[in-house]
Amino acid sequence: MTPFTRMVAAGALSLAVVASFAAPALAQPAAAARPAGIRGADNAVFVQTDDPGGNAVVAYQRNAGGSLTLAGTYATGGKGGVLTGSVVDHLASQGSLTYDAEHGLLFAVNAGSNTLTVFAVRGDRLALRQVLRSDGPFPVSVAVHDDLVYVLNARAGGSVQGYRIFRDQVLPISGSRRALGLDPSATPEFVNTPGQVAFTPDGSHVIVTTKANGSSIDVFRVKRSGTLSATPVVNTEPGAVPFAVSFDGDRNLVVAEAGTNALATFAVHNDGTIAPLDAVATGQVATCWIASAGGQFYVSNAGSASVSRFASGHGGALSLLDATTTDAGTVDAAASADGASLYVQTGANGIVDEFHVNADGSLTQIGSVTVADGIGGEGIVAI
Repeated sequence: MTPFTRMVAAGALSLAVVASFAAPALAQPAAAARPAGIRGADNAVFVQTDDPGGNAVVAYQRNAGGSLTLAGTYATGGKGGVLTGSVVDHLASQGSLTYDAEHGLLFAVNAGSNTLTVFAVRGDRLALRQVLRSDGPFPVSVAVHDDLVYVLNARAGGSVQGYRIFRDQVLPISGSRRALGLDPSATPEFVNTPGQVAFTPDGSHVIVTTKANGSSIDVFRVKRSGTLSATPVVNTEPGAVPFAVSFDGDRNLVVAEAGTNALATFAVHNDGTIAPLDAVATGQVATCWIASAGGQFYVSNAGSASVSRFASGHGGALSLLDATTTDAGTVDAAASADGASLYVQTGANGIVDEFHVNADGSLTQIGSVTVADGIGGEGIVAI
């Protein structure tokens, strides 16, 4: 057992101890109706439950002060899933719920059904549009750039599958599936499945993190057809366990490294190789997820029940500023589009903590909401 495996297992054990727009599915109270002609989301937060009995997306209206009011609950038409060994984050990934502002679509993975759900978004309301096969077992992450969509499947060695958005339909791209070739027998499972799929800001490359199963950042080239290069450039980071990714203002890759409990930056080259720029430890346990707002990064530490705040500087420079306490089992997080609020999903009790982002980027908690059937859930979007 590696030091990272022991660390996460200990942290998880500690946490364990301690359609129609007018009528939302599952008949939850709805917010006041918004004009039907407005496309896309406005002042909304969406949270995925990942419930194995029936996955759902819970919609909240984001109020002027940043607090949340339940607006509706929408069945995805699929089931959530649980990776073996997971406690507070059953998917052990980032990007399982992804919003496409250009097309007004919300994508949700159904890990227990091997499917991908597509919702149309109107304000804080959703309408189920499609349920598509993910062409692989246990989808955990989705990325969108322009009209291209890629989903990451976690089991059977890992794979990615591509889709194209065409005339309000999401269509599979023939021949787009790429296997990652990871060891499917590596244990514990939740540490050894891939963590995220993401596009580079210019859409020229697709990035996949492999976590402990290879401890690498795999980079595929995107072809004009929308398919990917036959194999990725595998950039190995021994012991780092790259989990979630983001990008800074200079388009450098920002990676949460769970093995070293650090945030790291890299330059991504056209040939798919990456070059390290900076790395700063959080001093926390199980550093895995990233959210950004106002040029700063907020990194979730599942084993410490905290969010670490980093400043981002020129050339990929990072500075650790502080850490803010959350409810137990800190997992995915999302900042509102205006950067005024941060919402942190905490999986131990299925709670979303609400924070105001102050002028200097520091956080002040303003409340929390409990998501029905949300224990262990992962996936949050704020608009």
